[in-house]
Amino acid sequence: MNNLKKDDTTAFHLQLLSKLIDINQYPFIKLIIENNITYQEYHDLFQLLDILNEKFALQKEEGFLDFTSLLIHFAGMLTEKLDPTKTIFALKKEGYFPSLMNEFIRIVECDEL
Repeated sequence: MNNLKKDDTTAFHLQLLSKLIDINQYPFIKLIIENNITYQEYHDLFQLLDILNEKFALQKEEGFLDFTSLLIHFAGMLTEKLDPTKTIFALKKEGYFPSLMNEFIRIVECDEL
């Protein structure tokens, strides 16, 4: 019972904090909160992005032109709680891994044509 009250208080405090900032300016954080992403899932996502970003830089240096396999890896390893395309656009807007996200967006937009 005491734990439930603590959870309610935390949720209430988060609601108050969200009113202080324009959460739409932080679409990635908004996705994290709305989809109840745990600390471990968040941490795993950034580990994955670090690895993919390193592979992207290496492949680009080696002259690769197609990075679809990296996007597929990202989508496959992403928690099922998050939509890959929404996550990519949210990460881009917040400035995370700009070169990698730009490439992923280019691939996603080409596939939509």
